[in-house]
Amino acid sequence: MSDNVYNVLFLCNANSARSIMAEAILSRIGGGRFKAFSAGSQPKREVNPYALQLLESLSYDTSFARSKGWDEFAEPDAPEMNFIFTLCDSTAN
Repeated sequence: MSDNVYNVLFLCNANSARSIMAEAILSRIGGGRFKAFSAGSQPKREVNPYALQLLESLSYDTSFARSKGWDEFAEPDAPEMNFIFTLCDSTAN
């Protein structure tokens, strides 16, 4: 088995719930094989408090959670993504 660590970006509109939860889940279950990231096409100013509450109630780490735009991952110093998943139909366009 390969020792590669794969960078995974989850995209949605607001980066306030679905993509944040996907990032938290993959970070936990990825077994060190995946480095999860999330972003949105139209990020909100804050993460959905209900999403944070749910993650925290299930003992997921939420210290990383902040709503951010996908343009952060177009910067020259951004990590190169191996996989990109869209979680919203409008983001896929």
